[in-house]
Amino acid sequence: MLQFAQFALTRAGMAIVTLLLVSFIVFSLMELVPGNCAERYLAFKNTQGAKISIEDIQAEEKRLGLDRPFVVRWASWVGNVFFHGEFGDSCILRLNINQLLGEKIWISLGICFASLFMAYLIAVPVGIISAAVDSPVANNALRLVSYLGLALPNFLLALMIMLFSTVMFGDSLTGLFSKEFRDAAWSFDRVVDFLSRAWLPIFILGWSATAFALQTVRALMSDEIGKLYVTAAKARGIFGGKLLWRYPAKHALGPIVNSLGFDLNRVFNELPIVAVILTLTEMGALLLEALARSNDQQLAGAIIFMLTASIVFLNFMTDMLLAILDPRVRHSVMGG
Repeated sequence: MLQFAQFALTRAGMAIVTLLLVSFIVFSLMELVPGNCAERYLAFKNTQGAKISIEDIQAEEKRLGLDRPFVVRWASWVGNVFFHGEFGDSCILRLNINQLLGEKIWISLGICFASLFMAYLIAVPVGIISAAVDSPVANNALRLVSYLGLALPNFLLALMIMLFSTVMFGDSLTGLFSKEFRDAAWSFDRVVDFLSRAWLPIFILGWSATAFALQTVRALMSDEIGKLYVTAAKARGIFGGKLLWRYPAKHALGPIVNSLGFDLNRVFNELPIVAVILTLTEMGALLLEALARSNDQQLAGAIIFMLTASIVFLNFMTDMLLAILDPRVRHSVMGG
């Protein structure tokens, strides 16, 4: 128990250091964009017909505290994020970022996690069985499905499904809510409406994730099945599902669990493109808007940091799970 507590504290410390490093990189990138926040905001206002003077820029810079040293501004920003959960105001929209994101954070993460859950719910049992069954027909069919999932872009799959739905049912399936529930308060009917539409982005994002996970699980299982400890287990009379789950699957799934954070990042990277195709109003679409259109680096930085924090937290939890299941993980960190 003491060794596990030391392992958990070590991992927690590494996670905090990682977040601090990421916050510094994100804040630095925000600062490296040509023109500071005051200049970008006033330039945006100027395009709306307002007349902006140098005095206005100087007053705005002072109000935002841009005259302070870089390290002081970063320390203030990261302190508000860590201790108060506040990201400040959007540079262009001039709205509180926490309020602006609101439920979009949880909807986006929910879609990504649901996609991963779908991917591994399919990939783990199918990958294990396909590695254990020596059938050319099954292996070739599985290989075809995997290659198709990796080769067919998510946005093309989304367009195909939208076209089919429009032709057959007269509904393009765009958006996460129907018109009557778009701005309504959360209720049972709104949840049902959300689930009736959220399955499409979950399926599309899970499409390539399933193919990738399937290839990975099958490769790891194929490598483990041929090892001597599996042969020894067969010699002791252990066969079938008991053999697969107790020996090769237990060792093969360790790297899969450890890669969940990477998979979450990969799924979220695909989310903005899918969001544009399906006209979703969630965090991925907002990130694309902030980076490509409005140049709102404060908003983009907040979204990137929250995604990174989610990945770091997921990695921490998977490390804890692996440490419970496999003592070698604890020993590798503690030097035991």
